[in-house]
Amino acid sequence: MELQLLFEKNGATTNQSVSVTMRTPGQDEELAAGFLFTEGILQHPDQIDQINLEGAGINTILIRLSKGASPILSKADRNFYTTSSCGVCGKSSIDAIKTVSAFSNLVDSLQVKSEVLRKLPESLLQQQAVFNSTGGLHASALFHPEGEFITLREDVGRHNALDKLIGNAFLQNNLPLSNHILLLSGRASFELVQKAAMAGIRVIAAIGAPSSLAVSLAEDEGITLLGFLREDRFNIYTHQQRICL
Repeated sequence: MELQLLFEKNGATTNQSVSVTMRTPGQDEELAAGFLFTEGILQHPDQIDQINLEGAGINTILIRLSKGASPILSKADRNFYTTSSCGVCGKSSIDAIKTVSAFSNLVDSLQVKSEVLRKLPESLLQQQAVFNSTGGLHASALFHPEGEFITLREDVGRHNALDKLIGNAFLQNNLPLSNHILLLSGRASFELVQKAAMAGIRVIAAIGAPSSLAVSLAEDEGITLLGFLREDRFNIYTHQQRICL
């Protein structure tokens, strides 16, 4: 899917391609909005006037910005190409993908019980309809601190699944997600932690392992990061104070 921005610049209408990504079709509007927000290109849903799907096979999505809206395109100038496996792979350096979250300095009192966390993997599997039929998709899901399921998005790309999830909240003006638990069906990569930080998420639990860069970023951003989540155990890598053992 190619993501294009249509906006006014110096009195003229500009059409700029900012991303090409391999994705699982569905919730493409959320994917586009989530990508633009988590990459720091857009900051508020009011900046979007219209989202249009175009072209054969619906492989192009056009985001028309509101009058006067100015995207931050310094990162887009690198011509993103995002594979389904890892968004970082197409970017030139770790420093180049760091973004600044408007929610980094939020004060929170979030507390999550360990027994709640241990029940999340089973709850996730109950919600993963597409995974159950294909066995090949990643999922990102949001839960209340008490363990109540909120919403889930799936995609062949783990970063796409999270962009869809955050894009859904972004379009509904429901950010930040500071009072939620983010559950990742696989490993926790640097980029997933970065995207979560942009949305103000304070607790990330992953079924798989975190990368060392993900742990470092979570520590810096004040995020509680857990890995290897199972019904009988999990590892806490950063900011343990939010977990009631």
